[in-house]
Amino acid sequence: MFASSAVRARLATVAARRGFSTSRAQLASPYHYAEGPRTNIPFNPLTKYFFFRYWAFMITGFGSPFAIAVWQTYKTK
Repeated sequence: MFASSAVRARLATVAARRGFSTSRAQLASPYHYAEGPRTNIPFNPLTKYFFFRYWAFMITGFGSPFAIAVWQTYKTK
């Protein structure tokens, strides 16, 4: 009687010590995504025209408020 309760107590402590981080990653899971460099961005920086697209996007986004302000300033009332 004491032996079986001792075995159960020992197994309970071993199971309680096992951390979640020791579980194996489920690669077939739909919630697991690829890891590594350039996998956390929604575009591919390795394409041929990425440099030109990037700067066109930046110039458009940064320059639009200034162009709109100039247009509003010189607009006739």
